[in-house]
Amino acid sequence: MTSVRRGPAAGPAQEAAGSPAAPEAFPEAPPAGDLLRAGTREYRRANLALFAAGLATFALLYSTQALLPALSADLRLSPAQASLTVSATTAALAVALLPASALSEKYGRTAVMTVSVFAASLLALAVPFAPDLTSLVVLRAVQGVALAGLPATAMAYLSEELHPSAIPSAVGLYVAGNSIGGMSSRVAGGVLAQAYGWRVAVGVVGLSALACAVTFRALVPRARAFTPGPVHPAALWRTATGHVRDVRLRRLYVVGLLFMSVFGAVYTVLGYRLTAAPYHLSQTAVGAIFLVYLVGTATSASSGALLARAGRRGAFAVALLLCAAGLLLTLAAPLPLILLGLVLVTAGFFTGHSIASGAVGRTATTGRAQASALYLTAYYVGNSLGGTIGAAGYHAHGWTLTAVLSLAALALAAWPALRRAGGSRPGATRS
Repeated sequence: MTSVRRGPAAGPAQEAAGSPAAPEAFPEAPPAGDLLRAGTREYRRANLALFAAGLATFALLYSTQALLPALSADLRLSPAQASLTVSATTAALAVALLPASALSEKYGRTAVMTVSVFAASLLALAVPFAPDLTSLVVLRAVQGVALAGLPATAMAYLSEELHPSAIPSAVGLYVAGNSIGGMSSRVAGGVLAQAYGWRVAVGVVGLSALACAVTFRALVPRARAFTPGPVHPAALWRTATGHVRDVRLRRLYVVGLLFMSVFGAVYTVLGYRLTAAPYHLSQTAVGAIFLVYLVGTATSASSGALLARAGRRGAFAVALLLCAAGLLLTLAAPLPLILLGLVLVTAGFFTGHSIASGAVGRTATTGRAQASALYLTAYYVGNSLGGTIGAAGYHAHGWTLTAVLSLAALALAAWPALRRAGGSRPGATRS
C-alpha cells in the first residue's frame, strides 16, 4: 500500500485551473484540533506562501512561450524548434509528477515544495546564458522536472494542514497565483523582450521567481498534520495502472490531453502569426494578448453552474462548440475576429478542463492522489504535443494547418467527452 493518506497529491493545481474544489477531492481529514482555520495568522501565512509558490511555478513554466518569435530570430530557429523550449518543460514536468508526489510522502510536502521552487528558480537564472537550442532545451527540461514538486504536492498540503471549512478559499487563492504567474510571465516577458531581448526577459522572470521562493520559505507554516511514511513503488504502480484501466477515468484523461493540445497549439503559434505580415505586431503587443487568460479565469469559475444546469455531457458540448467556433474565427483575416476567436478558444478550453479535472476527483473512489496526478500528466503531455505539432504545422503550411489539426483534436475529444458515463471500473488499489 502506498502512504498517500489525506487528499490529492495533485488536484486543481494546473495553471488557471479554477475548477471548483469538490468535497470529494479531500476525502479524509486529520483531527481538527491543530488544523489551520480561516482568519488566523498561520492560515494567512500559508495562503500567501502557496500563492507565491504558485505564481513562481507557472511564471517559470511558460516563461518562453510569448518569446518564441524572438527566440527564432536570435537563434535562427523554426517555430517547431523554438516551441521545444516550452514542450520540453511541460513534458518533463508530466513525467516527474508521480515521483514527486511519492517523494513528498517520505520527505514532507513543504520540503518537496521548497526544493522544487528554489531549484527551478535557480535554473531559470542559467537559461539566459544558453548558447544554442540544445543547451536551452536541456535546461528547460531539467527545470520542468524541478517544477513538478509544487503541482504534485500543494493540494495535499492544503488538505492536510487546513480545516475543511478553510480549504475552498485557500484553493482559490492558490489557483489565482497559478493563473497570475502564467499570465504575468508572458505579458511582462513580451514587454521586456521588446526593449532588452529575450535573455533579459527570461532572467527577470527567474529573479522574480527566486523572490517568490524566498517569500514562500519565509511564510509557509511548519507542517503539523503530516506524518512521513515509506514509499512503495509496486503499490503506487498498481494504483496508477488501476486508474488507467478504469474506462471513465481514461476518458477524462483523454479529454484533458486533447483539450490541452488545442490550447497549447494555439498559444504557442499565435505569436508567430501576429508578428508576421500583415499584422506585424510588436513583441509587447503579442505578450499583452495573453491577458485573454482572464477570460479563462472567469469561465472556470462559472463552469460549476454550467455543469449543474447542463450536466457533464452538455457542459462538454458547450466547451467543444466554443473551441471549434473560436478556431474557425481565427481563420479570418481581420485582427478583431482573430482576437474574438482566441477569446472563444480560451473560454472553451478552460470550461472543458475545469469540468474534466473536477470529474477526476469525483470518479476515483480510491487513490485520488494518483488519479489527479495522472490527469495532470495527460494534461501536460497534451500541452507538449499540441505546441510542437501545431508549430510544425504552422511552419509547413501556415495557420490554416494549425487550426485544422486543432479542430481534428476537438473531433477526437468529442467521443470520450460526449459519451454517456459507464464502463468497467476495476478495483483500484487503495492508496
